[in-house]
Amino acid sequence: MQIQTQYSYEKTWRITKEDDLLRIIAEEVGDADPKGTLAYIKEAIKSGKVITVGSCRFREEKNDK
Repeated sequence: MQIQTQYSYEKTWRITKEDDLLRIIAEEVGDADPKGTLAYIKEAIKSGKVITVGSCRFREEKNDK
C-alpha cells in the first residue's frame, strides 16, 4: 500500500515513505502514539476515505491505469 500526503497549504498529493509518515504524524499529534495512528490511517483509507490529522491529509494512492 502506498500512502499519499498533502498538507492543507499544498495543492498536490505526494507518495510518502513509512518513516516520513511516522515523523509527520508525530509532529501533528504530539504525545499520541504515531504507530497506532498510522495503523488507523491505513485501515481507514482502504475504503477510499481521506483522513486528516492536524494539517496533513492522507489517502491511498489511486491506480487509474
